Amino acid sequence: MNCSEIAVTKFKEGYNCAQSVIFSFIDKIGLSKDVALKLSNGFGAGMGRKQEVCGAISGAILVINLLFGRGENDSKVNQEIAYAKIRDLIDNFETRYSTISCKKLLNDCNLMTSEGQELFKSNKMIEKCYEFVEYSVKTLEKII
Repeated sequence: MNCSEIAVTKFKEGYNCAQSVIFSFIDKIGLSKDVALKLSNGFGAGMGRKQEVCGAISGAILVINLLFGRGENDSKVNQEIAYAKIRDLIDNFETRYSTISCKKLLNDCNLMTSEGQELFKSNKMIEKCYEFVEYSVKTLEKII
């Protein structure tokens, strides 16, 4: 399986969007599966279901940070490289979907309410999320 297939499969297994994206790069990022899943857990559904930045984007940003970000003894150049890759990721996503806002991507469906969660399920909005996860991973593969 390629990275996007791994991510969508993980998402279908019940992991959130951010977890699914980071998990698909587990062989490249140097973290254990458990640490990667825990690290990305709170970014799902737009950060704790607050529907801010799409979790697939947040997961992809975590991957970029782990691969290119500035660590304790790294040059500030690393930070600039990571920032440039993150802007590229976001620009690509916004070009395709017009936003990185989870709430806007889901047509203002409020996941914080039981009514919103029911609407999400009954309208099969999760299929849109599969697409966002897949596109984020494919874009990330091109960027890195």
